[in-house]
Amino acid sequence: MKLISWNVNGLRAAVNKGFTESFKALDADVFSIQETKLQEGQIDLDLPGYHMYWNYALRKGYSGTAVFTKKEPLSVCYGMGLEEHDTEGRVITLEYEDFYLVNVYTPNSKDGLARLPYRMEWEDAFRHYLKTLETKKPVIACGDMNVAHEEIDLKNPKTNHKNAGFSDEERGKMTELLEAGFIDTFRYFYPDRTGAYSWWSYRFNARKNNAGWRIDYFLVSESLKDRLEGAAIHPEIFGSDHCPVELVIGER
Repeated sequence: MKLISWNVNGLRAAVNKGFTESFKALDADVFSIQETKLQEGQIDLDLPGYHMYWNYALRKGYSGTAVFTKKEPLSVCYGMGLEEHDTEGRVITLEYEDFYLVNVYTPNSKDGLARLPYRMEWEDAFRHYLKTLETKKPVIACGDMNVAHEEIDLKNPKTNHKNAGFSDEERGKMTELLEAGFIDTFRYFYPDRTGAYSWWSYRFNARKNNAGWRIDYFLVSESLKDRLEGAAIHPEIFGSDHCPVELVIGER
């Protein structure tokens, strides 16, 4: 089974930059996107052969997630069941026979870490949500998690040490999540690979110079370890300031 995750930074803009062609070329069984920046009825997306599920933010033109899947899930859940965290369309959960797929767009801590206190509350709630699901069946969590976990995960760690996405607090929460029993699948296959990034600023020719960050992930429950077959990042695919990331997992 091939899974793709991509922060499209506005789906309508991405469609005008070749999203549909990239979608077809990637040919994923499950395709999760973040930052759709849509309300219901604002796009007519034709993806034959896929079931489509959308979670919209209450605020127009902001956040939002969607999942497109060839196989119809057993159930779909929007949000985490927590009112304080469920107004921005950041989580969709699809239940399949042998795992849950959780698509997430983690809140950004913003300039000056203005939203860091809320981010810390979110991280604890999200980890608890995943672990609660895991009591029923294994979990695959994917999406833009807005943190470069280790220095290897961004081009300029020293100059970004206290910036959003690379603060000690955010990195610590990712460590907590992994220590709670989840595997960072890209690092599972490529523990020492440098220069592997999924997001680049639009400024300073960052993408051309590969001055990026790896902030998009596939995390899986430890119990799925034996089914991991491959992971990839697709910097050759344009259309957003992020690129798609991939996981291939074997059948049970």
